[in-house]
Amino acid sequence: MGKYDPLGVFLRRQKRQTVELSFRDIESLVGGILPKAALASSWWHVDGEGPQTRAWRETGYQPIVDLKGEQVRFVSERVSASDQT
Repeated sequence: MGKYDPLGVFLRRQKRQTVELSFRDIESLVGGILPKAALASSWWHVDGEGPQTRAWRETGYQPIVDLKGEQVRFVSERVSASDQT
Protein backbone atom coordinates (compact mmCIF):
# COMPACT_ATOMS: atom_id res chain seq x y z
CA MET A 1 0.00 0.00 0.00
CA GLY A 2 1.38 3.38 -1.00
CA LYS A 3 1.58 6.41 1.26
CA TYR A 4 -1.27 8.24 -0.51
CA ASP A 5 -3.58 5.24 -0.92
CA PRO A 6 -5.63 6.22 2.19
CA LEU A 7 -6.43 9.53 0.48
CA GLY A 8 -7.65 7.62 -2.57
CA VAL A 9 -9.79 5.35 -0.39
CA PHE A 10 -11.29 8.41 1.31
CA LEU A 11 -12.08 10.12 -2.00
CA ARG A 12 -13.64 6.96 -3.47
CA ARG A 13 -16.09 6.86 -0.56
CA GLN A 14 -17.28 10.42 -1.15
CA LYS A 15 -20.66 11.04 -2.71
CA ARG A 16 -20.17 14.79 -3.05
CA GLN A 17 -19.11 16.56 -6.23
CA THR A 18 -16.66 18.68 -4.24
CA VAL A 19 -14.54 17.62 -1.28
CA GLU A 20 -12.52 20.25 0.59
CA LEU A 21 -9.57 19.20 2.70
CA SER A 22 -6.85 21.14 4.46
CA PHE A 23 -3.26 20.00 4.18
CA ARG A 24 -3.60 18.85 7.81
CA ASP A 25 -6.67 16.79 6.91
CA ILE A 26 -4.66 15.08 4.17
CA GLU A 27 -1.75 14.53 6.54
CA SER A 28 -4.13 12.86 9.00
CA LEU A 29 -5.48 10.61 6.27
CA VAL A 30 -2.05 9.51 5.04
CA GLY A 31 -0.49 9.32 8.49
CA GLY A 32 2.41 11.63 7.75
CA ILE A 33 3.50 15.13 6.86
CA LEU A 34 3.18 16.28 3.27
CA PRO A 35 6.54 16.97 1.62
CA LYS A 36 7.75 20.54 1.07
CA ALA A 37 7.07 19.94 -2.62
CA ALA A 38 3.33 20.07 -1.80
CA LEU A 39 3.77 23.83 -1.39
CA ALA A 40 4.23 24.08 -5.18
CA SER A 41 1.27 23.89 -7.53
CA SER A 42 3.14 21.46 -9.80
CA TRP A 43 2.95 18.78 -7.07
CA TRP A 44 -0.83 18.83 -7.40
CA HIS A 45 -1.07 18.56 -11.22
CA VAL A 46 -3.44 15.84 -12.36
CA ASP A 47 -1.06 14.76 -15.11
CA GLY A 48 1.91 14.51 -12.75
CA GLU A 49 3.92 11.36 -12.25
CA GLY A 50 4.18 11.27 -8.45
CA PRO A 51 2.52 8.62 -6.29
CA GLN A 52 0.21 11.27 -4.82
CA THR A 53 -1.26 11.96 -8.26
CA ARG A 54 -2.58 8.41 -8.57
CA ALA A 55 -4.52 8.84 -5.31
CA TRP A 56 -6.91 11.35 -6.87
CA ARG A 57 -6.59 10.59 -10.57
CA GLU A 58 -7.93 7.06 -10.05
CA THR A 59 -10.89 8.37 -8.04
CA GLY A 60 -12.18 10.78 -10.68
CA TYR A 61 -11.37 13.91 -8.69
CA GLN A 62 -9.21 16.83 -9.76
CA PRO A 63 -7.42 18.92 -7.13
CA ILE A 64 -7.73 22.67 -7.06
CA VAL A 65 -5.12 23.83 -4.60
CA ASP A 66 -4.99 27.02 -2.55
CA LEU A 67 -1.33 27.07 -1.56
CA LYS A 68 -1.62 30.17 0.60
CA GLY A 69 -4.54 28.74 2.56
CA GLU A 70 -3.10 25.21 2.50
CA GLN A 71 -6.43 23.86 1.27
CA VAL A 72 -7.36 21.54 -1.56
CA ARG A 73 -10.75 21.33 -3.22
CA PHE A 74 -11.16 18.02 -5.00
CA VAL A 75 -13.74 18.37 -7.77
CA SER A 76 -15.34 15.40 -9.44
CA GLU A 77 -14.46 15.19 -13.12
CA ARG A 78 -18.18 15.00 -13.81
CA VAL A 79 -18.30 18.70 -12.91
CA SER A 80 -15.90 21.10 -14.57
CA ALA A 81 -13.64 23.14 -12.32
CA SER A 82 -15.07 26.37 -13.77
CA ASP A 83 -18.53 25.38 -12.48
CA GLN A 84 -17.13 25.27 -8.93
CA THR A 85 -15.84 28.87 -8.70
